[in-house]
Amino acid sequence: MSLYTLTSCIELGLLYGLLTLGIYISYRILNIADLTVDGSFTLGAAVSVMMTTIGHPFLGILLGMIAGSLAGMATALLHTKLRIQPILAGILTMTGLQSINISVMGGKPNIGLLNVETLFTKSRELFDKNFGGSLVGLLICTLVIMYMVLFLHTQVGLSVRATGDNEDMAKSSSINVDFTKTIGLMFANALVGLSGALIGQNQGFADASMGIGMVVAGLASLIIGEIIFGTLAELIFRKKNILIHVISVLLGSVTYRVIIAAALEINISASSMKLISAIIITLAISYPVLKEQLAFNRKKRLHGKVRKENETCSL
Repeated sequence: MSLYTLTSCIELGLLYGLLTLGIYISYRILNIADLTVDGSFTLGAAVSVMMTTIGHPFLGILLGMIAGSLAGMATALLHTKLRIQPILAGILTMTGLQSINISVMGGKPNIGLLNVETLFTKSRELFDKNFGGSLVGLLICTLVIMYMVLFLHTQVGLSVRATGDNEDMAKSSSINVDFTKTIGLMFANALVGLSGALIGQNQGFADASMGIGMVVAGLASLIIGEIIFGTLAELIFRKKNILIHVISVLLGSVTYRVIIAAALEINISASSMKLISAIIITLAISYPVLKEQLAFNRKKRLHGKVRKENETCSL
């Protein structure tokens, strides 16, 4: 793998890592499988690209993040006020966003940024052509991680975590779980919208279908990070905290992009990557069960061996 390819993987891994952090908040902290992601990612990209075309790339990123948070709020209201199951609420929001995203792009299914100055063209002019985008991604991810860790240790953040851990216990502790779910889903989709806004400017276009499969890719990155880097951090530091979890998730996103690049280099078709991602998620999610089953089979064989030896000795 060439240095340019590796640099591109790191750059994309950091930018998509913001999406993975959003999924971490909804899936791990709130314990909600939020399918809004596919729509809010595209919404962030559409808003960002449209604002960039009129000369406001920085404002486009901010508005893309706000648009993503509003999408998360729509899902939260469907769930908390109308009592729709969170998965169905996410599907409904995602479906509605398909039309909204096209409307944001002026009725077109895609829009490009040919010869338009973006945040990444500026960064590559100021810094290095190959590493400018990675520096931007690293800076934004660092700021997001700092804010995210601080937020999750505030009173509201602790209430969000308590809601995800045990909703009934949170209610008995006088926590407004509807409010905490709304805050959590807004925060999660704000990060997803931010990721879409940055990816739109980085790749130079927004497309109505660019968010398809983002949930699968985000979950794959999340689980890779938890298994590889989370386990490694636990062995080194003998403990886990929010900061370690968040950094592990971000590194998982970078690793996932490196895996994709390596797979493409050995001539695995791009159309097969969704299947590979699904297999990775399946194996990773079932890892604890498989580990327990292997341990049980090992004990069973050991017990059978000991019993056979005892029977031999008694003879």
